[in-house]
Amino acid sequence: MAVPGTSLVPILLGLGISLATAHSPAGVECIVFNEEYMTCTWGSGQMLTANYSLYYWYENRSPAVECQQYLWEHGVRIGCRFEQSEIIQFKPFHVRVNASQDGRTLEIPSNCMELQNLVKPGAPVNLTIRNMSSNQLQLTWSSPYPNAHCLEHVVKYKSNKDTSWMKQEVKGDIFSFPSVDYEKYYTFYVRSKINNYCGSTQLWSEWSVPVFWGSNATSKGMAEEQLQWFWIHTVLIPIASCLLLLVLVVLLVRMERVWVIIMPRIPNPSKNFDDLFITHNGDFQEWVGVPKDVVESFKPNYSESICHVSELPYEPLQDNSTHPPGLPGPQEHGPYKNSYVGA
Repeated sequence: MAVPGTSLVPILLGLGISLATAHSPAGVECIVFNEEYMTCTWGSGQMLTANYSLYYWYENRSPAVECQQYLWEHGVRIGCRFEQSEIIQFKPFHVRVNASQDGRTLEIPSNCMELQNLVKPGAPVNLTIRNMSSNQLQLTWSSPYPNAHCLEHVVKYKSNKDTSWMKQEVKGDIFSFPSVDYEKYYTFYVRSKINNYCGSTQLWSEWSVPVFWGSNATSKGMAEEQLQWFWIHTVLIPIASCLLLLVLVVLLVRMERVWVIIMPRIPNPSKNFDDLFITHNGDFQEWVGVPKDVVESFKPNYSESICHVSELPYEPLQDNSTHPPGLPGPQEHGPYKNSYVGA
């Protein structure tokens, strides 16, 4: 909850500083975080153009002290941080912001603040669930806020079968949850704020880290979201990867078959005759397995005398009268004599 101070919209008529360029913020908001430190802010660096300075003091204390740790955004001062030693509760707290521009300064006072009403405690920690009986749970926690007796809490819970969150206000740091259903698993959150005995504020802490309980909490995971991510990473992704690999293998096999159909391979017969030339030394009959008795039956078992035939050149006779009687003359046998030798 923001606690505004005096409006920081300055009346700059006497100083001659233009509001159109200063864009002064509407107020100062201070928050005490868990009584460890405090911040006071007065705007955003995207809207501020003037140079701002913050001075503070407590009631009946003087003089005013300038901020030692400014908060910056986009090169513009937007706030101040106070350490624990600078925070005093139950003492009226005053701040003044000076806006400077074009060498002139305007002092902008603010309202008095009560810091005990501006405390925002830290989120509860160490949430623990215990079984108190067969149908009752007990939720406990601790708080980083130093004064635990000044806190009140709200517990938010929901089962895996519920559609909306249930909230329960708790004065102490123990929450009893009756009528538990062992068929469900539950999620619990806790947050805190300062009670009316220690301050008057609506500043709640952040929600705690959740705690889980249920019959399926240990087997299925501490939360439904964690369960979903578990199945995605450990089951779905490996299965999807295997299916993708299988599809790629099938596509490769099909592409090879299509390629064989389009471009058939030319057979090479040389491998079929390796045995003929290597093992049987070119013996075709032995390679084809013809029996030896069949081979022998085709060999000839007789011999014939050889008849030689030759031709002798013709020799003309000078005197026909000298030709021996009883032999044919040259006119009868042509230009050559034939001689036959028989066996």
